[in-house]
Parts: sequence; structure tokens; C-alpha cells
Amino acid sequence: MTTVSPKANAPSEQVAWHSLSVAEVRSRLDAGQPLGAAEVSRRTQEHGPNRLPEPVRHGPLARLGRQLKNFLIHVLVVAALITALLGHWMDTVVILAVVVIQTLVGFLQEGKAEQALAAIRHMLAPQATVLRKDGRHTIPAEELVPGDTLLLEPGDRVPADVRLEQVHGLQVDEAILTGESMAVDKAVAGESPDAALGDQRSMAFAGTMVTIGTGRGVVVRTGPHTEIGRISGLLGQTETLKTPLLAQIDRFARYLSGLIIVAGVLIFLAGTWFSGLATDELFMAVVGLTVAAIPEGLPAILTITLAIGVRRMANRKAVVRRMPVIETLGAVSVICSDKTGTLTRNEMTVTAVMAGGERFEVTGTGYSPDGGVTGAEGQPVSPALEELARAGALCNDAHLRLQEKPVRVAGDPMEGALKVLALKVDNDLADVDRQWPRKDEIPFDADYRFMATLNHDHHGHAMVYLKGAPEQVLAMCSGDLAPDGGTVELDADGWQRRIDAMAAEGLRVLAFARLPVAAGTTSVSIDDVREGLQLLGVAGFMDPPRSEAITAIEECHRAGIRVKMITGDHARTAGAIATRLGLRAPDRVLTGADLDRVSDEDLVKLAAEVDVFARTSPEHKLRLVRALQTGQGVVAMTGDGVNDAPALKRADVGIAMGVKGSEAAREAASVVLLDDNFASIAAAVREGRTVYDNLRKGIAFLLPINGGESVSLIVALLLGLTLPITALQILWVNMVSSVVLAMTLAFEPTEGGVMTRPPRPRAQSLLEGFVVWRVLVVSLLFLAGIFAAWNWGMQRTGDLEYARTMAVNSLVAMEVFYLFAVRYLDTPSITLRGVVGTPLVLGALVAVVVLQSLFTWLPPFNEAFGSTAMDWAGLVFTFMAGVTVLLALELETWCRRRLWPLASGQQDLG
Repeated sequence: MTTVSPKANAPSEQVAWHSLSVAEVRSRLDAGQPLGAAEVSRRTQEHGPNRLPEPVRHGPLARLGRQLKNFLIHVLVVAALITALLGHWMDTVVILAVVVIQTLVGFLQEGKAEQALAAIRHMLAPQATVLRKDGRHTIPAEELVPGDTLLLEPGDRVPADVRLEQVHGLQVDEAILTGESMAVDKAVAGESPDAALGDQRSMAFAGTMVTIGTGRGVVVRTGPHTEIGRISGLLGQTETLKTPLLAQIDRFARYLSGLIIVAGVLIFLAGTWFSGLATDELFMAVVGLTVAAIPEGLPAILTITLAIGVRRMANRKAVVRRMPVIETLGAVSVICSDKTGTLTRNEMTVTAVMAGGERFEVTGTGYSPDGGVTGAEGQPVSPALEELARAGALCNDAHLRLQEKPVRVAGDPMEGALKVLALKVDNDLADVDRQWPRKDEIPFDADYRFMATLNHDHHGHAMVYLKGAPEQVLAMCSGDLAPDGGTVELDADGWQRRIDAMAAEGLRVLAFARLPVAAGTTSVSIDDVREGLQLLGVAGFMDPPRSEAITAIEECHRAGIRVKMITGDHARTAGAIATRLGLRAPDRVLTGADLDRVSDEDLVKLAAEVDVFARTSPEHKLRLVRALQTGQGVVAMTGDGVNDAPALKRADVGIAMGVKGSEAAREAASVVLLDDNFASIAAAVREGRTVYDNLRKGIAFLLPINGGESVSLIVALLLGLTLPITALQILWVNMVSSVVLAMTLAFEPTEGGVMTRPPRPRAQSLLEGFVVWRVLVVSLLFLAGIFAAWNWGMQRTGDLEYARTMAVNSLVAMEVFYLFAVRYLDTPSITLRGVVGTPLVLGALVAVVVLQSLFTWLPPFNEAFGSTAMDWAGLVFTFMAGVTVLLALELETWCRRRLWPLASGQQDLG
């Protein structure tokens, strides 16, 4: 930490306010007395209002511009300009229609621009209660200045970072900043300068919530200089990575476009020497080659496939905010998850009790009274346990709302868990408050670390019940209860060993005691309970793991995905939860302090080996995500708090909890789970892998069609032959039949074994191995079919329009039969499942037959596209061309599976 200077709220400074005494804090801030109006005005001008700066907002035009950054779109625009200059207006209109549809769908799907900074800005409280020179005031929170004296009460959202100077049982829920599941007890004494954020008990931070107690403190940081402001600045500096799919598509478009341009130039030069065509005719032929080579339908298929994945995820209670992310989920190799509320229920539960020297296990989760209490070898509930449960229910200010579903707690979560324990031990304890009404109490205070109540029953008995920190309560006791309810001498060492053992399990331990008093006693003081108490036992609390999260982690492990837990909670608690969740390396836990001592280079290796990280700050989470990405991992990050927002934004896939998550986390994420169910992530990965498989099938379907068309034109040009298909006819095939058939692949269901193969590498191309081989093979088959149909038509009729119509219809027939082959890349297609297909496939076949009938027999189409009617002999020829392609590909699949199993489609898809 740096040395404190007079201008302590300067943004460049990091002042360890939590380590300074209250007197030092007031001296450094020149705030020995409550501030007057003139001084407040001066400090407002110096430090600015207590609010975060407005984020830079991007309007609709900027969002539209982002949709046009696809290189394939640029190539299509150039192609449209060329065709327009040449007067081929039909080609121009069709190409531009593709561009407009692709851009419009992306523009609408992306929706709102990034609003994470605006979401965090609303976390600051709208009102604040302060003491100023002229008395107590309730003011807008933005009018607070460093040096103000702030008053805190239950239910207040803390409006600025405050150094506490007075506390009375003050507890603050800091989960939104630290991820810690329990409210934190606050104190006045300072801590070590290097204390972690979650250990700074003398501070109250902006955006957190006061749960119980009251406090008073000095405002030390406001607006952008608060902890929550620092996170917003970190979020603004965090880069959002391009998804692997977009990076691949961009590379593919550049390579394909470069190849097309080079090939066009070479063919034009070669054609001037060999073809004998006039220069203008040769140029038009090269333009036709360009039209044939560019997969105009690819952007539309890409968008449709992703949109279907988005819709399927919506049915699984997951909202995808950026469409390409649905595919990125399929490449995820690491899931970094926050603990509280994501892997756990964010509901405190008593899981173990020690009473009368015996241990009892408590079943059930959350605040529902369902469940029970069982001892070793199933022994029944003892009188000692009943008395502990009674103490927990009476020394308690919480209320269970049993009529609500799910059951909710009004008050402290741990006290709510004690009410639930009482119901599990004995249903009669539901009326314990009426049976033992409270006469007096000692509220909890961080200085003496316990709470006590004086209760009378209706038979004239009086009892003081007390609960608090185990070491504090042990020091106040002289005896403890035997299992039968009798009193024996206290074995302090034995109890300490039991408490340590429960703490080693990651449980939060609370001790209970009682003190019998005279029947007429009406008050109790701290001096009354300093000694002579009877120890009732201890209870262990845990925020239990979600059962569905345990199952989802198992599925992720089977899919080759490493799950890592990154939390702001204590290391021991994190390790215990990790063990229950089934993480692979739960025993090795690194804290934020450990990470601070590790260089970025060493962290890359460490992040890959360790699965549990505790006491982490937003910077630590961000460093871990970056380290995993540096190690070539595709990282998904889940979270619900403001402290998770920077890492959510940086991750390849940021997944926010929609129910209990903060608005900042939801806006920073690319996926929002509406049910806060970690199991939905495994379903999302499955859907992402299905989307990627279907995209590859779409590419493996479209590219051979374009390849066959292109090669047929090249061969015709180089050999000086008449073009078997015109450029406009190619555009018809590409934009009508090809797209209609390819769209059906976007709806293909998930193939078997999709969640048992390892994640694909980040750098794996859509065009490698099997897909390239299939493109080459099918392109040659289509080349042979096109020229065979054209030659057969010319020899039979001598009519160029008939021959070209034959070539076009044969090409479409080959597409139809190839569709059945490409639906199952590594299994035989000639099966009942493969031939019958799905209703959507059959509907697409009907649509293609209708469209090709219009192309072939309707006079306006004949005039526009240069086609003509076909006879039965021509129809039989085109049908057999398609059958030949399917049989040839079945033979290729059979040979590949037996002769080159490592080159199989299923292997490559992994």
C-alpha cells in the first residue's frame, strides 16, 4: 500500500483505510468534526459527485457497422457491384438480398448494446443518512463526500466506502463483492494493510447491504474510487474476445476470397491463350466462375443454424445475448464457476450437530423443514439435542415464511437455518416462541461475539440461552450436558477437538449454552453470563451444493471439460464444497494472496493444475481467465455478483445467473440462465456441440456444390467448351435449392456420443481433415455429373438450352441425394433413418421439386433463366445421377471406416 497523502481520494492512490485507526482516518481526511455546507461544497468540486461515470453508449449505426465486419459480406458486396456494372441486374438483386438478410438478422439478434457499466452504476444507494454540522440529514447518495459521517441501519444499501468507527451488532452482506455466502460481522479495530477485501471487517463497501445491527463511519471513498467503482473501471478496460466461430469464418472467407481472385486472374490469362473466346466473353465467364465459387448461402445458413441453437437454449431457460456464443459453448474446455449461488444454493443449512458428546447428521437442504436428524448407528434424538435446538430457536431474531414456496427467511440466514433445525428435531418446537416468551436480550456485538436471550416458560421456569463464537462460548462455560440432559464437568479440550474437526470439514461452527436463573428474573446483562454457563453443544453450517450441479460436473468431466471453482469465500470452506461437488483436485486450494505472488507466466501452468481458488478478488478472477485462455483453453465463466462481471466479460462465454444474479453480471455476460441452474450449462455445451456439427454439415454440403460448379466452368474455359451452366443458373441453384436443402441440416438432432468426446481445440478449422477430403470427392462427382448431363442432352437433342436444363436439374438431383449422405457423416446413409429423414427434410424435398418444376416448365422462368421443358428420359437421367452420387459416397464411407479409421468423420468432428 502507498503512503497516504492529503488528497487521499485521488484515483491513482490505494490507501489502506482498513489498517488505519479512526483518529488517523479523520486526521488524514481533515474531518475531525461533522462537515459544514461550505466544506461539503468544496469537496464536491474537488472529488466530484458520488456516482459512477456514464458509460460510452453505441447507437444503432455502430451496431449495424459491427454486422458488416464479416469479410464474406465484403466479397458479396464487391460481386454485386461487378454484376451491376455488367448489367446483370438479376444477379445483383439476389446477391444484395443475401447481404441485407444476413445483416438484418445479426442486427436484431444482438439487441441491446453493452450495458454493464450502467448496471453497476445503479448499485449505489439512492439515499444516505449523514451527520453534518447542523445535524442529521437524509440526502441523495450522490451528495456524499469524503469525510462525511455516515449512519447505517438494517436494510440500508451502503452508499460509499466507509471506515467504521462505531458498530452495534453490525453485519453486512458482501456477497455481491466477495462471493462470501454469509453476512460479515463488522468491527472497529483495524486489520493488516494487506488484508483481503473479504477480511476488511472495519470497512463497509458501496453496494453491499446491511442485514442486522447499526453502525457509524467516515466516508473515505466515493463514486469511481470505491471498490465497486474500481470494478466498473476494470470492466470498461476488459476486452471482449471474438468467438472461435467468428474467427474461423473470417479466416475461411479471406482464404476462399483470395483463392477465388487468384484463380480468376490465372484462368483469365490462361483463357486468352487456350480458349479462343473474345475478351469480353472471357471476362463474363470469369465473373460466372466467381459467382459459382462464392457460397452465397453460407452466411444465411450460419445465421439460421445459430438462431435455431438460440431458440433451443431458450427452451432450456437460457437466454443467449450474442448469437455466435451458442457455438462457442461447444468448444468450451474449462468452466470457471463462482461458488455462492451458482454451485451452491446460497441458503445456509445446518448439516451436523454435536450435543451431549454425540454427533448428529442433519439431512435436507435450504429452508424447507423436510429432512431429519440421525445419530451414529441411527440412535434417536437425545434430550441434549432437543435443548440445543430449543436454544437455537429462542436465541434468534429470524422468522420462517413457511407459507411461501420455496420457504424464505426474514432475517439472518444462519438464524433461519436454526429455526429449520428446531423443526427437524421436534415439530413441537414450532411454537417454542409462545412456550418460552422472551423477557430480555443481549444483542449480538462483534466485540463480545455472542447473543443471549432471557426466556420464561408458562410453568415459572426462567433460562438464559446464548449462542456465539465457539472459543468465546467455551471460555464462559463450566459444564456441559450429557446425552440424557444431565450436567457434567466441561471437557474443554475435547470440545475444542470436535470444533476443529467440524471446521476442517469447511463448516461454519456456532456454539450454544444456557444459564438457569431464578423464576422472577426479568433482565440479563453481560456480567450475568461471563461464567458458569452450561455448554449445550455446537452446530455446523454450510451453504450446500446443488444436487443438479454435482450431476452436471460429472457430465462435464465425461465430456473432457475441466470445472474450476473461483470464490471469494474462505479456503477451507471452498475445499470442503469442492470435495462434495466432485471436482478433480479439491484438496489443493490457492488463495488470492497465493496468486499475488505468482507471475503471469507461472500462472498459466498453475491455473491448469489447480481447480479451487479462494479469497479471490475481481482482478484475480480476470487473471485466471486470461491465464487459461493463454493456455489455449476456451473458457466459460459463471457468476452472479458485481465482482464476477469483469471475468464474465473477458471469458469466451460469460454465463450469469438470472434469478439471484446482479444486473451488472447479467449485462456483462453473453448467456443468462433463467433458472440459476448449473445443470443448464451442461445442456448448453451439448447444444453448442450440436450447432457446430450442423455447421460443419452445412459447409460440407454447400462447398462441394460450389466446387463442382466452379470446376465445371474452369474445365470448359480451359478446353474452349461451351459453359454447361450459366452464371444466372448457378445463382438460382445456389440461392434456391442449395439453401433450402442446407437449411434442413440446421435442424438436425444431436448425434449419439456428442458428450463423450473431448472439446475441439480453439484453433481447429472448420475446413480440415475429413471435411476437405469430402469437399474434393463430392466436387469431382458433381463435375462428372454436370458434364455427363450436358453432353447427354447435347448429343440427344443438339439444343443448348435443353442441355443446360439437364445439367442444372442433374446438379439439383445430386444435391438432394447428397443431403442424405451428409446428414450422417460417419455412418451409412442407406438406412430407414437415413432415407426417411425427418418431416423437415421431406418438406424441403417437396419445396425443391416444386421450385425446379417452375424452373423447368413455367415459361416466365424459362425466359429469365434460359431453361426449357424436359421429357421423361431426361428426368430418369437426372434421378440416376443423384442415385450414383449416393452410392459412390456410401462406398467411400465404407472404405474410409475400414481402411482409414483415424480419418473418420466422427474422429474429426471431435
